[in-house]
This record gives sequence, C-alpha cells and structure tokens, in this order.
Amino acid sequence: MAIAAALWGVNGTVSKVILASGISSERLTEVRSTGAALGLVLVLLVTAPERLRVRRRELPVLALFGIGGLAFVQWFYFLAIHRLAIGIALLIEYLAPLLVAIWARCVFHEPVRQRVWLALCLALVGLGLIVDVRHGGSLSTAGIGFALAAAVAYATYLLLAEHAVGERDPVSLLAWGFGFGALFWAIVAPWWSFPGHAVSAHVSLLGHLSSRHLPVWALLCYLIVLGTIVPFFLVVSALRHLPATRVGIAAMLEPVAATIVAWAWLGEALGTVQLVGAATVLCAIVLAQSAR
Repeated sequence: MAIAAALWGVNGTVSKVILASGISSERLTEVRSTGAALGLVLVLLVTAPERLRVRRRELPVLALFGIGGLAFVQWFYFLAIHRLAIGIALLIEYLAPLLVAIWARCVFHEPVRQRVWLALCLALVGLGLIVDVRHGGSLSTAGIGFALAAAVAYATYLLLAEHAVGERDPVSLLAWGFGFGALFWAIVAPWWSFPGHAVSAHVSLLGHLSSRHLPVWALLCYLIVLGTIVPFFLVVSALRHLPATRVGIAAMLEPVAATIVAWAWLGEALGTVQLVGAATVLCAIVLAQSAR
C-alpha cells in the first residue's frame, strides 16, 4: 500500500505535466481507464485467459466497482479541483477512510478499535497541515459537493474491492473494473472526438526539468503502467492482507509523497507546517497498523 501511495504521488506531477499539454482532465481519465483495461486484459490473455471468465451474478458488482468506484472517484475529483484548490479537494476526498470505518462499524457491526479512530483523526489533521487549509482560497459549495462525492466513490472502491477479492484475483478484478470504467468514459466522451494530435506533441517537464521535453505519448504510457495498473494492483492485493479501514489510512501517504515529489521536481516550497503534517500522517499510519 505504501508503494502504491508513492507511485500515485509521482503520478500527480506526471499528470500535471500532461495536462499542461492541453489534454483535458476528462480525456486524461479516459485514456487512463482504457489503457489500464487493455493492458490488464492483454496480460491475462497471455498468462491465464481462464481468469477472465465471469459469472453472471458477478457482473453487477464488477460494474459498480468499475463505474461507481474507479471511474467516479477520478471524475468527481477532477470536477472538484476545477472549483477548489487541489489541496482542499484532496483533504475532503481523504475522508473516505473515515467513511469506511463508519460503514464497518454501523453496517457490518465489525469492532473498530479506538486506536483506529484516533489514527483517522490524526491523519486528517496531518493532511490539513500538508495542504495548508488556511490558505487554500475561497470555498465553492459545488466544489465541496464534488469532493465529498469523490470521497464516497473512493470508500465504495475500497469496500467493493475488499468484498470482491474473496472470489476473484486482483488482476482480473481490475481488468473488469477498468473495462466497465472505460465503457462509461467512451459513452461520456466518445473516442471519435479525441484530440489525437496532442498525443504526438512534445511537452516541457516543468520545474527543475523544464529544459527537458518528452512526447505526451511517453508520459501517457507512464501514467497507464506505473501510475495506474501497478498501484491499483498493489491496493487490491493489500486488501487480501489488511481490512479496508487500515488500507485507506495507509493510502494517506499519497499526499505526503505528492508534496515531496512536487518539491523535488517542480520546486514547490515545503514549509515547516507541511513537514509537521507529513510527520503527523506517518504517525497515524503507524498507529493504525498497530491496531491488531
């Protein structure tokens, strides 16, 4: 889970570079979902095609996982950051682990130790320090609503994945999930209107690497493989060993990693308050993982 969060942290800056080329957030998400689906299906066709078989009763859960979880969490997040500072949107989205804990306690009637609740509170405080809520800009009601919807979608993704890995391996689960997500995006943003010319363009890597340029297609390949397929596989695999509540808390390493990468790559300042926030999140994760 920690490795997945670190890869997502790097992926945030890579995505920012791609968006600077003129590709919209919706199109970027469409490429991400479709590329991941094709890559995962290809791996299974070569290695174990029988794992792609699906029973009819699984289809509703897989569709909800792919659209309500994988597709919506990205869509609502992009809608939120159009109206809010990215840090504020990210903080609200990471209410998801708290929603998972509440669901586990109230719906599944699972015991959630007090240490986990304390860890959730510490993690949220740490995230607030990292994104510097006080200087996050004006708040949009619609933006807050979209960020909350992203939190619900993220919690849905964790809970459905935790349920589904009991019957299906992580690779085939993600292949079907991203497949339904790709179908959703193909309907929302048809491929015939995709700006294909933007993919072959070269774009500056920005920040400390502004003098270097790469083709957009190379960055998209990174986004699909190391920014999507590998980290999502690690998350679903983690759910075989840890409950969704603790996986969600460990995922809060993402904004910590994203802040460090943005500082090293883009030259974005890393203040004392943000360092304290990062340390607070790390303490929260250690505390949560110690709750056996």
